[in-house]
Amino acid sequence: MRVLHVYRTYFPETQGGLEETIRQICLNTASHGVESRVLCTSDTTEPRVVRRNEAAVYRSRRSGEIASCSLSVEAFPMFRRLLGWAHVVHYHFPWPLADVMHFTGRVDVPTVVTYHSDIVRQRVLGWLYAPLMRRFLGSVDRIVCTSPNYLASSKVLKFFGDGVDVVPIGLDEKSYPEATDDLLERTHADYGSGFFLFIGVLRYYKCLHILLEAMRGASYRAVIVGSGPLERELKDQCQRLGLSNVTFTGYLPEPSKVALLSQCRAVVAPSYLRAEAFGVALLEGAMAKKPLVTTEVGSGTSHVNIQGETGLVVEPASPEAFREAMDTLYRDPELAQTLGAGARCRFERLFNGRMMGERYADIYASLLRNPG
Repeated sequence: MRVLHVYRTYFPETQGGLEETIRQICLNTASHGVESRVLCTSDTTEPRVVRRNEAAVYRSRRSGEIASCSLSVEAFPMFRRLLGWAHVVHYHFPWPLADVMHFTGRVDVPTVVTYHSDIVRQRVLGWLYAPLMRRFLGSVDRIVCTSPNYLASSKVLKFFGDGVDVVPIGLDEKSYPEATDDLLERTHADYGSGFFLFIGVLRYYKCLHILLEAMRGASYRAVIVGSGPLERELKDQCQRLGLSNVTFTGYLPEPSKVALLSQCRAVVAPSYLRAEAFGVALLEGAMAKKPLVTTEVGSGTSHVNIQGETGLVVEPASPEAFREAMDTLYRDPELAQTLGAGARCRFERLFNGRMMGERYADIYASLLRNPG
């Protein structure tokens, strides 16, 4: 069975939770006889095709961007060529250009959409895009949401009623590298231990300004892993607040990220916006037996982190509440360890990659048995 994944960006040019989700789907469906390819846009098209363990990545040259929507003229003929190879097309929403490609390409194979997030920021453009979006979502054979929480709270998905499946994101622990003893020692020398860890692209909806406000006067450290469009702004805020207890690492390779996860006190996600629909870094923290600190916004983060079971959930947009949660876990390492164990149990029960791979492989197979 051959599956073509379609999204605006992918490894190795960019690193983020959605890219990791696609990687995990490809890896975890392979044992079910699924061969995967990924079509994306890229500023770098040499080589045109990148052969990775999970999939062959076909890169069309990015010709521009409007409101976070990558544009590519080359994507259209590349998509049509790849349609001749694919048994199933798997779109990852939102990417409005994919909607256009879907209709202009006259797709005649089964189609799946994983609905990762509502469009929440571009209100005017979103209003203009809404008719195309509804037509696109109504034309595909299957819509998948990543958590029951997001399905229940999304106005868009409510429009499609019971026709939406829920398949939580899952991770295969074996797909992550192990940190060597030498790397662990160097990580401890650079960052210490017992710090609070954020991992992700530095975008507006991550709400890291809340974390920085919460760190004022804290006796512990926060380590922020990742890069992105808000990096300069966040560093300026850090300087204005006089924070010497916050470290920005920039992008780090996977072994370094694993080493930091092993030595942190907790993984934090201060976002209070629905664009943060799930939080793959939270799963990585749970996989590493770390407690989680999040806010309650009714998105997938509330499916991953359960108050008092896997971590602490606080009121949104409140640096004071976020600080109180971090203080609690810092002062009570036994509580942190207990919640971390709970996070790991919930990860194994609901978010392992094997389960996710089985669900998607079943969806692909059912569509091929019953096209349309």
